[in-house]
Formats: sequence, C-alpha cells, structure tokens
Amino acid sequence: MSSGKQRPSILDKSLSRGKSEVSLTAYALLFSEMVQYSQNRVKTVNELHNKLSELGQSVGVRMVELLFVRERNYKREIKLLNILLFVKGTLWKSLFGKEADKLDRATDDERIYYLIEKEPLVNRFISVPRDKSSINCAAFIAGIIEAVLNSTGFPAKVTALWHKGTTFMIKFDENVLTRDKQLEGR
Repeated sequence: MSSGKQRPSILDKSLSRGKSEVSLTAYALLFSEMVQYSQNRVKTVNELHNKLSELGQSVGVRMVELLFVRERNYKREIKLLNILLFVKGTLWKSLFGKEADKLDRATDDERIYYLIEKEPLVNRFISVPRDKSSINCAAFIAGIIEAVLNSTGFPAKVTALWHKGTTFMIKFDENVLTRDKQLEGR
C-alpha cells in the first residue's frame, strides 16, 4: 500500500462546490435515450413535447435547490427581472457552460418574455425524421425553465418555439406582474 493521501469521500465534499463539467458524449447518449423513451410512449409531437417538458421539470426543481445553496447562499429572488437574469445567466451557465444568447420582452403583452438560444445543446445531437420536423427537443429545457420559475414563486408557462434558433416563450401569471409592480412602489 502506498502512503499517499487518501481521496476524500463524496460525503466529505462541500455542496457549495461541485464538478460542473459533464462529458458531452455521455450527455448526448443519455438525452438521446430520454427522447427515444418518451417517443415510444406518445402518439403525437405535442405529446412528446409535453413528456420532454415533464422530464425537464424534474431537473428544474433540483437545479433550484442546488443553485440557491451553491451560488446564492439560500438567497432567493423576489423581483421579476432578477429571476429572469438568474435563468439567463446562472442557470444557463450551470447547465450549458455559457449564458443564454438573448432575453427580450414582448411588445404586445407585458406578461411575455422571450429567452433566445440559437443552438440549444439538446437539439445538437438529435436526428429528426422528415415527417416529424416540428419536433423541438428544447421542450426539455422549457420544462427546466418552467420548474425553476414556478418553484421560486414566479408561476409561468414556458414553451419552446422555432424562431431565431429556439425561442423559449415565458408567459407569467398576472399575479407575478401585480406583485412586481407593488415591489417597485415600495
């Protein structure tokens, strides 16, 4: 036996730091299996989007727990713009290693925001049959975003759309805007 240092157990490692890199090959394989698993259990493209979104929501809830412990020292956001910037920046960086490409607000409805990602990682490794060209596997990411917003007190519905790459349309409940306006009035 060598007298070198013993590696610390995973139980001894701090929650505040973690390995943030995952093999792209492993990720592609796992995600591909998730898509195939989901596709075998649905009949329509819309059902597939819903199934992928559900899977993403289970990831999103866990990401909130992890990131608010690691990055924010348990401090949660209470303002709408701050949570959107958290999603665009902190969440995106922890999931994909970079910020989302763009965040916009709809001009015709103040409840709608758009988060734009030109080439989402989840669409990069998926071959879509020609007869199902409307499949957007970024519905998985939409589920993550929706769960993050809902579990931090900003109820919203998030949909993945094909526009300028992939655009995530985030539509907040009316009470989120009401609360945000009250916070601004303080």
